[in-house]
Amino acid sequence: MNTYDRLIDLLGRGQARYRLIDHAPEGRTGPASELRSHALVQAAKCLVVRVALGRRRRRYVLAVVPGDRRVDLDGLRDLYLGTEAAFAARDVAERLAGCVSGSVTPFALHPELELVVDPDLLVHDEIFFNAARLDRSVGLATADYVALAAPRVARIAHRSGE
Repeated sequence: MNTYDRLIDLLGRGQARYRLIDHAPEGRTGPASELRSHALVQAAKCLVVRVALGRRRRRYVLAVVPGDRRVDLDGLRDLYLGTEAAFAARDVAERLAGCVSGSVTPFALHPELELVVDPDLLVHDEIFFNAARLDRSVGLATADYVALAAPRVARIAHRSGE
């Protein structure tokens, strides 16, 4: 089962309140938010980060932040008591996320991924994200997202320019 089908199955089994939004292919958060007609702060920007835990140990984190923010790599490093944090190589990120860059969902569907969400995303009634496809997105009730994803919640974002 591909990642899109897994997502839809998860939402269905969890009786989530969601809607699918078809749009022109787009993986960048700002333009995708415009196509979906919602505020940028409601977009779930999803990035795979590699946190080094020592010489040969690492952890992969699916960091989810509001669309108007940037992932705080130093904050993630400190959260995991790591020595370094950097964005995962594109091929690794796509393998772990199960989809192409720009369409990553805010669900850690791979056992090597740990999910961390910034609390500022969770203040909205509904969040939006690409559905493991560049041409289809999901508007999902935030309470249902939290119930289904069971994310670790921590401050891992800062505004652009900070």
